[in-house]
Amino acid sequence: MAEIKTERLDGYRRLIDIARDLASTLDLDVLLSRIVHAAAEVSGSEAASILLYDDAARQLYFQVSTNIDEPTRRGIIVPLEGSIAGWILNNRKPVRITNVHDDPRFFGEVEQATGFSTESILGVPLITKNKIVGVLETINKQKGKFTDADESLLLVLGAQAAVAIENARLFQQSDLISEFVHELRTPLASLSTATYLLLRPEMSQEQRDQIINNIHGETMRLNALASSFLDLARLESGRVQFRKSSFSIADLMYECKDVMTSKAVEDNIQVRIESPEGLPLLEADRDKIKQVLLNLISNAIKYNRPNGTVMVRAEATESEMSIYVQDTGVGIPEESLPHLFQKFYRVREHESRALGTGLGLSICKQIVQGHAGRMEVKSKVGVGTVFTVILPRHTRTQTRRD
Repeated sequence: MAEIKTERLDGYRRLIDIARDLASTLDLDVLLSRIVHAAAEVSGSEAASILLYDDAARQLYFQVSTNIDEPTRRGIIVPLEGSIAGWILNNRKPVRITNVHDDPRFFGEVEQATGFSTESILGVPLITKNKIVGVLETINKQKGKFTDADESLLLVLGAQAAVAIENARLFQQSDLISEFVHELRTPLASLSTATYLLLRPEMSQEQRDQIINNIHGETMRLNALASSFLDLARLESGRVQFRKSSFSIADLMYECKDVMTSKAVEDNIQVRIESPEGLPLLEADRDKIKQVLLNLISNAIKYNRPNGTVMVRAEATESEMSIYVQDTGVGIPEESLPHLFQKFYRVREHESRALGTGLGLSICKQIVQGHAGRMEVKSKVGVGTVFTVILPRHTRTQTRRD
């Protein structure tokens, strides 16, 4: 009995240390990773996962796990009815199960998708200010069965985690909103001036037509800015799920070329596709990778020179797929390269060439990083630019220890 009390006391002492650790970051991805590793540690479990709840879409989905790469689980939506996590969310109560395969609530598709065998589960709701944030699950007790002490510790950790997650989300949203509002000021000022001038009786019809064209351009930019802002906000808050499939990257490159053909012809730019024979399939979210490629090809056309060329090519190694989008454009100054993926950043030398939101590359980076990939850029002023998207060919599943 004394030994059990000592273990429980050590557990609560560890929770105090964990609370300090969680309070030290407002980066949501870092925070979620710390929570699941702490949960596995304090409960003596083989693995731990967090499922987040999207109240607007009424969806519960895997966001992060200790034992399996994020892209493998991140796209899996768990039903609110017919799953253990859904039951925890709906009832706002913890669940402790020794053999999940004997429980009618067990949702077996997660096990099938990840290849990770689940035996026992201890799950608790993540609740703050009476708001349900998600579910924290620990999987496969390493020694014996989950105990009352494990459940008590996990409930305390879950309460800490829910507060930390909401704080991180609110910080990200407030930070992003302040940047967004700042970006709104310029087009709103232009619209205000334009409407004031339209009211002036001395304006000629030609001048009025020009002002109306300017208003149209600014409203289109505002619409694009709002759409991009919403995309980025969902990516940064972890509310975007990646739905993976195996597909031909060559087919996708040609598809993107077809989409951009009219824009390329309009700007007198030639878009070429190059892919070697026998290029293997890529395992990723096809729609999201298409969004990345379309953005990069659009930029390559937009910032090219008359009669320029855009080359899109791919190559693969045993573990990675690299996609290159290369242009013969004006190039990017060296001092601007480290800032390209920052929100709302626009290269000063390019501002007069084309309108943009300054969010496209930030969104691309978020999508690629969500696939455990990375982006690289090389450029030379007067020569051109090449963006490289490097993705793992397969999501890697870590097998269980026997």
